[in-house]
Amino acid sequence: MNPFQNKVAVVTGAGSGIGRALALALARRGARLALSDIGEAGLNETGALAVALGATVHLQRLDVSDRQAFEAYAAAVVAHHGVVHQVYNNAGVALNRGILDSSYAEYEKVLAVNLWGVIHGTKAFLPHLIASGDGHVINVSSLNGLLAYPGLSHYCASKFAVRGFTEVLAIEMLQGGHPVAASGVYPGGIKTNITANSQVLSKSLGVPVDAERASKYDAKLLRFSADTAAEIVLDGVAKKRLRILVGSDARMVDKLVRALPSMVPRLVVAFSQRVHGGSAFSKISP
Repeated sequence: MNPFQNKVAVVTGAGSGIGRALALALARRGARLALSDIGEAGLNETGALAVALGATVHLQRLDVSDRQAFEAYAAAVVAHHGVVHQVYNNAGVALNRGILDSSYAEYEKVLAVNLWGVIHGTKAFLPHLIASGDGHVINVSSLNGLLAYPGLSHYCASKFAVRGFTEVLAIEMLQGGHPVAASGVYPGGIKTNITANSQVLSKSLGVPVDAERASKYDAKLLRFSADTAAEIVLDGVAKKRLRILVGSDARMVDKLVRALPSMVPRLVVAFSQRVHGGSAFSKISP
């Protein structure tokens, strides 16, 4: 059986990267789509590509950090499609800055999108998923929801929290006898525009951008195709896996943090120095 045929799937952050790849993979598998993104140009492009694949598509600009907007969006999707089966809470942002230098506003911005966006998407759609009789919440965490990394405290905090939230959701749905599965997705280094987007966010918050570090990060760590990642995610969704690890790096990290937790900080420091050529967070900004 095709668990996606004629199912209504909601994808946030669908304008690019993994979100776009998920939308198109779902379209190829016969799903009906509700796609959103904060950037309308990319969203419209994804929508056109999905329609060309034969999908029925609802498009709407959405800021996932806005609770009222998300609740209105959920109502609009249900009014359009009549039912919702799968919600892919994918939208996310990243910021590269050490803890000593970071402002509260920077934490609030990243958590508003990465964590609250997931909570809003889950809460807004959960009653509809239950009503569908065959619901599934898919929350995109990260390799950095398994492994901490210097400069990414905002991102790691949000992605670790997404992991915990998703696993509690799975337990509560099982405990309550509700027909809703939950999966957390842990992508490794996927070729997306997350680094470029993080630079845009940094500039909007007045955070200095290290272009050389970003270039090294892209070249050395982001190697896995978003299209391949999307196929792995959907295969995991079809099997209702609680944790969906995407890429050999994610699988390796998962094994590492389980086997050698006390060694992880030293190993991460050594890895970071090898990739970036030294500690980027040894100095405190004035």
